[in-house]
Amino acid sequence: MQITIVHVHVKPQHIHDFIEATKQNHLASVKESGNRRFDVLQLAEDDNHFVLYEAYASEADAAAHKQTQHYLTWRETVADWMAEPRKGVQYHGLFPTEA
Repeated sequence: MQITIVHVHVKPQHIHDFIEATKQNHLASVKESGNRRFDVLQLAEDDNHFVLYEAYASEADAAAHKQTQHYLTWRETVADWMAEPRKGVQYHGLFPTEA
């Protein structure tokens, strides 16, 4: 599996808008054929910090996600709401394995 953990720091005045836009991206992303997980987390002690945990069956599936209309819309919508550029860190998923 191809895993990306995206760290996002959102401007305080845009938290609710960011959550709604990210919810729409999540709902569409989990319907992608190569998607295995798409979790959205908010840091308990700092509401401005989020983590997106994106798991795709393959590197090609992860790359295809970045070409979808819902991702492109999300990226454009939230760009000015970030306090700093988002940071995506790539991982290879070892466990669990797919059957």
